[in-house]
Amino acid sequence: MRFQDKLREVSQSELWEEYCGFLELTVEEFMKIQKRLLREQMELWGKSGIGRRILGGRIPENIDEFRRMVPLTTYEDYADMLLQKEDSVLPAKPILWIQTTWEGGRHPIKVAPYTKSMLDTYKDNMMACFMLATSSQKGQFDLSPRDHMLYALAPLPYATGLLPVLLGEEMDVEFLPPVKEAEKMSFSERNKKGFKMGMGKGIEYFFGLGSVTYFVSRSLAAMQKSSSGKGGLSKLSSISPKMLLRLIRARGRCKEENRELMPKDLFQLKGFMCAGTDNKCYKDDLEKLWGIRPMEIFAGTEPTCIGTETWSRNGMYFFPDACFYEFIPEREMERNLADPLYVPHTLLMDEVSPGEKYELVITVLKGGAFARYRVGDVYRCEGIGNKEEGTRIPRFSYVDRIPTIIDIAGFTRITEHSISSAVKLSGLAIEEWFAQKEFNEENHPLLHIYVELKRGQMISSAVSVQVIRDHLSVYFKYVDQDYTDLKKILGMDPLKITILKTGTFQNYESKFGGLLRRINPPEYEVSRLLQEQFSVAPDGRY
Repeated sequence: MRFQDKLREVSQSELWEEYCGFLELTVEEFMKIQKRLLREQMELWGKSGIGRRILGGRIPENIDEFRRMVPLTTYEDYADMLLQKEDSVLPAKPILWIQTTWEGGRHPIKVAPYTKSMLDTYKDNMMACFMLATSSQKGQFDLSPRDHMLYALAPLPYATGLLPVLLGEEMDVEFLPPVKEAEKMSFSERNKKGFKMGMGKGIEYFFGLGSVTYFVSRSLAAMQKSSSGKGGLSKLSSISPKMLLRLIRARGRCKEENRELMPKDLFQLKGFMCAGTDNKCYKDDLEKLWGIRPMEIFAGTEPTCIGTETWSRNGMYFFPDACFYEFIPEREMERNLADPLYVPHTLLMDEVSPGEKYELVITVLKGGAFARYRVGDVYRCEGIGNKEEGTRIPRFSYVDRIPTIIDIAGFTRITEHSISSAVKLSGLAIEEWFAQKEFNEENHPLLHIYVELKRGQMISSAVSVQVIRDHLSVYFKYVDQDYTDLKKILGMDPLKITILKTGTFQNYESKFGGLLRRINPPEYEVSRLLQEQFSVAPDGRY
């Protein structure tokens, strides 16, 4: 039975129990589900081609053995088989393959197989997200098959392309513009058409990467300014009488308040969801623009849909049936970064502590390919349960990617290799560098690269901060398509350059020993490096 049929035949309380009942679990009950599903997955995975290769033909008999025998894995452990899409080596037959960026400038893509059971679980958890996005309290939600959703998603084979497919199996929600039409349009064309259609039909749901939803939301004002032209948003024939009245009132109110038109002046969202990295940078602005705070979810190519906030918007809870979760404590992660041969130990969901940060490790259930897989994401445990929500399981917030990756607005996967490639291709006389993810005065993310020029290099206006920035920007776009998309889709060029005094890195190594980590080094190391350091002015002078 489709969800929209259940809406007519089943009570809200029963639907809440079916889809959101996991919020009622105790930690013990959560772990019982986790361990039961992992035992089922161990049977499938251990006997598969992938499992036999990683385990060397051994089969773990229990969960403790599974965690001892299966090493922590990364995509390199699966790449040769998965990139060939070899069904025969998988634990179960996939229905489709989902794709994403692997590492800009080095590995173009990575793919992940999805079985029918995985997709069924994804669909149920996605419906739970929609229910929670429209809720204001426990047991209450507002979904209707007559609703409309603004299309701001990447199509299949990307993970966000699953949403219209799976949602369509459950409800006749109308996407604006229609999915097949939207997939043939440019990003700008989709925005204009979506808002234009929304003026005639209304918009009840909005979902996308936090950075993308922010850009789309801000673009509404610009579209309104140019709407008097042919085909603009204000074309009377395309606007319903209800929306026309709302538009007239909104423009009058904005004029009185001396501000630009905002989406909240025209649309009343029931549900607003955002995913990806850096959502914390955009949530406050998005709430101001739409009058409703976006609910954060976590979904990814390898892990599927694994977590969601609730009506309180105060931390995410993991679904117990998508993956088996392990957590590498921050101190263990840092020790492993300093010594790649060190094997970090992991904790389970019933062992995490409030206030601590953890790198997430997953085993995908229901026939998934990945076991004890390091996703590359860091979470903070915000607490065990929440009295206001009546929950008792751990609650998390998304922090960022692991320190060796700089992710900007959910688009890039910048690594030491991609920066080194850009520096080499640029031909600039850069001797040493390190890079950090930082945030500007608007709290938006940027890539800050500190460079030291080669000894004897003439420091002049010809080798200025702007010259280096311009050169590296060109080559980043060359080696990393996702970096290009930042500019193309979001109008962002997040690169910031600081030139350091010649000899800075050598002095650091002499004084403290060891090399500075190239990507996101610890704060205390950066402070040491910059002690008594005078950066070079934009014109090249000290």
